[in-house]
Amino acid sequence: MTNQTAPPSLTLDQLSLRLRPKLLRYAARMTGSAIDGEDVVQDALMRAHAADVPLVSIAHPDAWLFRITHNAAIDFLRRRSRVPSQLDMEVLMALDPIDEIAQRQAAAAGLRTFMGLSTVERSSVILVDVLGYSLREVVEVTGLSLAAIKAALHRGRGRLRDLVLRDAEEPSPVLTPREEAQLSAYVERFNARDFDAVRAMIAEDVRLDLVGRTRMRGKTEVGQYFGNYAGRSDWRLSLGLVDGRAAIFIHSPAAPTAPITNFVLLEFEGERVKSIRDYRYARHVVEEAELIAWSPAGPLGA
Repeated sequence: MTNQTAPPSLTLDQLSLRLRPKLLRYAARMTGSAIDGEDVVQDALMRAHAADVPLVSIAHPDAWLFRITHNAAIDFLRRRSRVPSQLDMEVLMALDPIDEIAQRQAAAAGLRTFMGLSTVERSSVILVDVLGYSLREVVEVTGLSLAAIKAALHRGRGRLRDLVLRDAEEPSPVLTPREEAQLSAYVERFNARDFDAVRAMIAEDVRLDLVGRTRMRGKTEVGQYFGNYAGRSDWRLSLGLVDGRAAIFIHSPAAPTAPITNFVLLEFEGERVKSIRDYRYARHVVEEAELIAWSPAGPLGA
């Protein structure tokens, strides 16, 4: 984390662009999902713009933006009632902040695995073992004392080891029969390029979020979105799960095993699609998310 005063020419957009991958890695693990993490980052960037503070007046701009993102994540978790009770302080034990084994375990842990840690444990482990920041920098981001961070990091590392072992024994998430049927109907029509049939599936007040680009509402306006896909030949749709959620994968039609380039989330109201979230222009989310392909026989693996 850069601890230098921002140069006069540095803009918030430039700072956000440089830090965004790390902000998403942090927020995705704080919320247990790259999808929710992206929402947190967008909220944080809106807060940063609304603050309207000249970066040249901020001693540590990286830490400033990370702290805004940290606070946005905490607010998100409070809304979801996921924040544990007040930090349980304990006698500090000897702690080596550079623990290579802990770093490898944290880097390999699934996003949802971090949800088994308390909020302060999660924040400390992610910042130190995943993103490589110092204890002093974690103090600056979280606003907690050095003693609290050391205690949380020690506890979090131990709990994360146990959670990784537990998760290795748990079955993979699955699509429910209803989810599979609804998504399959949409995918089959889309792959057949029968966009009239696809439009017939969407609700009159359907909402579209082309993440990072634009939003649309209503069947007429959203219909333009399908026209954009109709004019391209670089896609094929299939079923999958993103961070455990039912999703549609988009990949090259060249081969069944082609890398996933994008994913789409649908929400249904009855048999009608009421919401579409397309991550075509948010590739950073695709790269951070946990993806599981799906076939009629079940999950195919990440």
